[in-house]
Amino acid sequence: MDTALDRLRIWFENTRVFASSRSRRRFFVHLLALGLAFVVVTVLVHRHFGFLTDAQALREFIRGYGILAPSVLVVLQTVQVVAAPIPGQVLAVVAGYLFGAWWGTLYNMIGITIGSTIAFWISRRYGRAYVENIVHEEALARFDAVSHDYGRAALFFFFLVPGLPDDVICFAGGLTNIPLWQLIVLAVIGRA
Repeated sequence: MDTALDRLRIWFENTRVFASSRSRRRFFVHLLALGLAFVVVTVLVHRHFGFLTDAQALREFIRGYGILAPSVLVVLQTVQVVAAPIPGQVLAVVAGYLFGAWWGTLYNMIGITIGSTIAFWISRRYGRAYVENIVHEEALARFDAVSHDYGRAALFFFFLVPGLPDDVICFAGGLTNIPLWQLIVLAVIGRA
């Protein structure tokens, strides 16, 4: 007598999802690492979310690192592009206040460049299905319509206009066939 549980077990045994046991182990290790990273980031952001959006508190936090403050700003700016829990405009103001216009802009651009490169790479590595989970479907459809005919010009314009969600543009831009180095150049020049 076949029970539903037996049929389900047989179905799982006969269904081949992974090419090998090594691929299955690698998948589960990546899944575990991603889950752990998500939990850590969620706890940290939840615990410090108000601090990340308050320019004064953020200034004090970064300043507290002394000589390492520029590195902390670069890391925060990088994370801001990839994970987006930190508003980029707040970091830009904090950088200008702490380091002046020239050095603040330089540190911001270094972090933004690293973050944009990571976002482009993630988008290329994991493809459209992954980006569709991050970017709203309607925004992605609009970007697709523009980028198909005017890819480089559209990306440059999107990065140039202040207030547009540059992080989303990085993930969507990674789906284009524009070489990675050109995407990075467009992002850096447009955002500067």
